This record gives sequence, C-alpha cells and structure tokens, in this order.
Amino acid sequence: MRPFAASQALAVRSAAAQGAAPAQGGLPEWDLADLYPGMESPEYAADLSRALSDCKAFAEIYRGKLANLATGPGASRALFDMLARYERLEDLIGRIMSYAGLIYAGDTTDPIRAKFFGDAQEKITNASTDLLFLTLELNRIDDALLEAAMNEAPLAHYRPWIEDVRREKPYQLEDRVEQLFHEKSVTGRSAWNRLFDETIASLRFKVGDKELALEPTLNLMQDREASVRKEAAEALATTLRANQRTFALITNVLAKDKEIGDRWRGFKDVADSRHLSNRVEREVVDSLVDAVQEAYPRLSHRYYKLKAKWFGKDQLDHWDRNAPLPNVPTRTYNWEDARHLVLSAYGAFSPKMAEIARRFFDEKWIDAPVRPGKAPGAFAHPTVPSVHPYVLLNYQGKPRDVMTLAHELGHGVHQVLAAPNGALMAPTPLTLAETASVFGEMLTFRTLLADSGPEQRRAMLAAKVEDMINTVVRQIAFYSFERKLHEARREGELTAERIGELWMSVQAQSLGPAIALHEGYETFWAYIPHFVHSPFYVYAYAFGDCLVNSLYGVYQGAESGFVEKYFALLSAGGSKHYGELLAPFGLDARDPGFWQIGLKMIEDMIAELELMEV
Repeated sequence: MRPFAASQALAVRSAAAQGAAPAQGGLPEWDLADLYPGMESPEYAADLSRALSDCKAFAEIYRGKLANLATGPGASRALFDMLARYERLEDLIGRIMSYAGLIYAGDTTDPIRAKFFGDAQEKITNASTDLLFLTLELNRIDDALLEAAMNEAPLAHYRPWIEDVRREKPYQLEDRVEQLFHEKSVTGRSAWNRLFDETIASLRFKVGDKELALEPTLNLMQDREASVRKEAAEALATTLRANQRTFALITNVLAKDKEIGDRWRGFKDVADSRHLSNRVEREVVDSLVDAVQEAYPRLSHRYYKLKAKWFGKDQLDHWDRNAPLPNVPTRTYNWEDARHLVLSAYGAFSPKMAEIARRFFDEKWIDAPVRPGKAPGAFAHPTVPSVHPYVLLNYQGKPRDVMTLAHELGHGVHQVLAAPNGALMAPTPLTLAETASVFGEMLTFRTLLADSGPEQRRAMLAAKVEDMINTVVRQIAFYSFERKLHEARREGELTAERIGELWMSVQAQSLGPAIALHEGYETFWAYIPHFVHSPFYVYAYAFGDCLVNSLYGVYQGAESGFVEKYFALLSAGGSKHYGELLAPFGLDARDPGFWQIGLKMIEDMIAELELMEV
C-alpha cells in the first residue's frame, strides 16, 4: 500500500459516466470508525506517532545489512522476518493515509480536512523515507543468493513481491537521489494533485439561475431536455475556459515532472513506467490500442450514426452524445431498489459474492449522497488488509448509477478477496484491477435487461453500448491524447489552446462524423482527473472491459468450475501475473485475436439495436 493520493482509484470512475436524477433521500454515508474514531482521536495520534518511530527503528536495524542477511545462516528466515516487519509497517502507514484520504474526499473544499490530509501526507512521506533503502538494497543482492533464499520456506511466501521489486531494478537510482525524489514529492506531484482537486471541487457552473458543482453539471448533459443539455455543456465550457490557465499550468508541470523522472530512470517511452507498474508488456498495450482504433468505424462511428438517426438528425451535437433515447421514459431507482438489483445479480452468480457485497451496505462502507465539495465520480478504496474497503459514489438514481454501484462493489469484492495476501501482495495491477468491477456491472446489466420490455430493452442496450464505448473507445482516445500531450511537452511548454487542439484531434477521430464537436468542447480535457493523478491509467479500463467480455463469453458457455476459477483469480490479488491467471480460462492477452473477442460483443449489441430501429 502506498500513501493515498487524493481522488485515487484503484478505481476512480469518471464523473462523466454518472447519471442524473432527482435527489435521493436516505442515502448512506460511510462510517470511517473502523479506521479511526475521528481526526482528533487518540488512536489516530498514537498510530501516527508509532509509524514515525517504527520506520526509524526499522531503518536502524536493517539499513545497510540486507546483503549480510542474504549471505548469513538462515537467510530465508532472516529475510522473511524482515519483510514481515516491513509489511506490518506498510499496513500501518496505509491505514493512516487511507483515513486521511477518505476524510479529504468527503469534502475537498473544507480547509480543516485539507490541512489534515496535507499534514498526514507530509509526515508519512517523511517517515517512509526511512524505508526507501529496503527495495534498493534488496535489488543489490546477488541473483543466485536471493533465488536460493526464495526457494526455501518461509521466504518463498514473498517470492511474487520480491520478483516484482526486481523488475524495478533497471530503473532505480542511487539511494540519495531516490530519497530526494521521495521527499520532494510532497512539494511536487502531490502538491499539484491537491491543487487540481481543490480547484475542480471549488468551481461553479452557471446553469440557468443555479450555480452548480461539476458533478450535477455533468449529470445535466444526460437530461431529457436538449436545451438543458446544451446549457450544461456551455456552462462547463465557460467555467473551464475561465480557469484553463490554471489547468494548463498543472498539466505542464506534471508532464515535465514525469519527463524528468522518466529520463533519470531510463524509461524510453512516455508510458513505459505505467506499463511496468501494471506488469504488462508494451506490445500487449500497443496491440490493444491498435485493435480498438481499427474498430472505431465499427463501434463508435456506427453507433452514433444510428443514434443520430433516432434523433432525426445527420449529426448529434456533442452535448447529446449520452442523451437518453427520445420517447423512452427513463426509469429511476431508489437506493433500496439499487441495492436489491445488484445483490440479486451477484447472488445469482454466486451467493458468496452477494454476501461479501452485502457487508458494504450493512456495515456502512458506502458513501452515496451528492454533497458540496465531495470528490466527484466514484471509487473503491481498499484501505489496508487489516481493515476493509470503502466505496464513494455520487448516487442520483439513474440506471447508470445502478451500474456504477455494481461496478464499485465489484472492486470492493475483489479487494476483500485479495486482502489475505497481505499489504505487499493484495494490491492488484491495473491489468486485472477492473476485472471484478466490469464483471459485476455486466451481471447487473443482464439482470436488468431480462426484466425489460421491448422499448426499455432498446434503451438499456443503447445505454450499455454507450458505457462500453466510453470504457473502450473513449479511454483509448484518452490514452492517445495523453501520449500526444506528453510527447509534445518534451519539446516545450504547451498553451491551453495547444492542449485543446491535441484533445480535439483524438476526440474527432474516435467519435466519428456523426458527432459535431462545437466550440467549447476543446476545454473538456481539463476536468478529467486521471490525467493528473494517474498518467496513462486510462487504458486499464479498455483492457479490463475487453478482458471481461471474453471472460463473460466463457461464463455463458457454462464451462464447469467457472465460479471457482473466477474466485481464484480475484483472490490472487497481485501475487500472480495476469497471463497465469487467465490461462485456466483458455485466454491469452498476447494473442492479437484476444481483443477481437471483447470488441465483437460491442458490435453484436450495436447490430441488435440496428434490427430494433423504429
């Protein structure tokens, strides 16, 4: 576990994917007491003090001595004991920063919460500086010596984590440089991340006579009235344009910061550091990107042409891209309905899966209401294995909100199942982090679809296709935009106008000729948090969606033992490579044809919609 970054996600779901509906009553708010009773609690103060002292004590015992541990008698036991102690420290640090981050996410505009988060981040960064030596020294141990120690119990337990650390070896720097990078992160990337969060949360968008925050303004772009959608889009553009110098500065600084780090570490491609952290090969990601881009005409271009026809137009305005279908009532779901639907869908697949998800409702692990200052979008944060995950939503009752609930609970179930691997091996690489979320979403969608009449079925299929296009096509377009931006930044600072041009180039290509991109849309890059918090994170959504479509195809084939193999995949956390975990299902992401399986599922849904034309 690493210190919580504001708006972090092992899985932030974009605010743009949320639905709009009348305010919901009786929505749950999370109870963070399982982490700490309060910001001023003695328990929090004691753990923070213990983290500072324990990190220092750990360094005094082990710094400069790992090579001796590896060569001395009982090397396997000595290294195991050291890593077990380190893992307990990681759990403690993770608990502190998870609590501070979740408190902050509840209201990023509250100066008391912001200071609490900032102070925690600074103190934990300072404390964890004493731990930097561990991975550096571990990677200086002779390969043969370390391999011999890992071949014996008990160190064999940590082999997956050690092998992951060894993959970082070519990119590690001299110890004091690593320490400098680490300590300056508080005044560098983390500070700019926080500036983005607090700026975006404080913005207000004038729609009619109302001043709205980002989340409800984005939601209005799915309103039934075209005039409301247009006004919301124009309000977004007006406010983002007024603040684009700030967002351009944040983007330029962070892109340059990343370039400096990549150059010092020896990464060649702008996205290589992300691929390394995801434990995925660059050629696999390139294959995914090529497959999706080649499919643009068969997916987004084809669907939006069909949707424009439903609206009686040759082109849809960009604010109509996610508009509800004309003449089809949009159903709303109160919280209890949403809970029942998701738990029923999960339970039909596996009672165990439903039972884990039920705990999130019963034990107050979910924060659902829309509130001023609250972090936009949705995420599931795993906290630490010694506690449990928490889910943040901005629930407003539309079918997409139910899908988001199913999505984030999928993450939560995954995180609960992976927790027994411990703080070092529970975190799942992004190649598989979206598996349970997208699978849970698909289960819920199929449950809703089975209970729908012809018109509702068309509306639901269209909404699902739009979600899948947003997850696959749109996220690959985001990835292409990031590549262009980071490559261009290497040549010099970028103006807000130039960033907008790069944005428009990939959007026009991915959305196709049936979407008219009007003035103002060139500013919409500015509110996407992934570009700030997690550069190149976005392709994980497309990876996960295509992977899950393939998995779901195996499930529909009623292969014996699927549920057991699926739970084994989730329970592995970060202890196994994605290729090893997919092999029991007969799937191989390195096969160029692999991506076509998932993309064809989207094509088939579009084809069904074409046959349902009215």
